Amino acid sequence: MSRLVAVLAITVLVVLSALLAAIIAGLLARLDGATQSAALMRAAATFAATLTLAAALTGALAQVVS
Repeated sequence: MSRLVAVLAITVLVVLSALLAAIIAGLLARLDGATQSAALMRAAATFAATLTLAAALTGALAQVVS
């Protein structure tokens, strides 16, 4: 049961960090003068890139550990 709790906690932390990165990217884009739609696209790309990086790191660590 504790392994499940750890996995869920790590998943929540990864998603929250991706959301934070996306919010910051969107705000920086807006401050740079981008339109709302362009800022939203930059935020979405940052969110997807953060989750992709987390998945790649998880795969690499899984290969090393096992």
